[in-house]
Amino acid sequence: MTRPTRFLVVLDSDSTLIENEVIELLADAAGSLELVAAVTDQAMRGEIDFAQSLRARVKTLAGLPESVFADVGLLVRPTPGVHELIAGLHAHGSRIGVVSGGFHEVLDPLAESLGIDHWRANRLEVADGHLTGNLVGPIIDATAKADTLQEWAAELGVGLPRTVAVGDGANDLKMMHVAGLGIAFNAKPLVRAQADVAIDICDLSQVLPLLGLRG
Repeated sequence: MTRPTRFLVVLDSDSTLIENEVIELLADAAGSLELVAAVTDQAMRGEIDFAQSLRARVKTLAGLPESVFADVGLLVRPTPGVHELIAGLHAHGSRIGVVSGGFHEVLDPLAESLGIDHWRANRLEVADGHLTGNLVGPIIDATAKADTLQEWAAELGVGLPRTVAVGDGANDLKMMHVAGLGIAFNAKPLVRAQADVAIDICDLSQVLPLLGLRG
């Protein structure tokens, strides 16, 4: 008989699961980094609509070759403590998911290599081997992140009081509010102010003691 899942921990990806902002790595390759970085920062502070800002940033990537995904993947750095967090959760009968305003094309191989249980992100449109500057499918915004956490919890039979959301930006707030515990991780002031608890050192393993787990 399969034992019930103890906790479901859902992380944001960029600047949480990983130290990078993938849209900025892609923009650097496209020569639009300065513009994209400024818009990303505004969106994470909650000053502009995330979906609108994402579309604007993705437009600047038009023309990049599909091979850019592999190039960017080599630059991605997992946040310190992530391996310990994943191992600790799995050792105690828990699951970990990642829901990202970033992109499946970069997240998929990373999530598989780390042993993430569930993940969801945006998809970039590619035609004739090049990015078109458009997105495919629904945008993973703040509402989609909250909905995803609740969907995974329901699938696993985990009550919301035993769910945890970890993020750094304004588009993580809705999922932090629906979760049993909302953790601001090296977060913007707006997020810190609304989270249940804040982690201010760059070490994801610090989530474990908050759940009474020790790796």
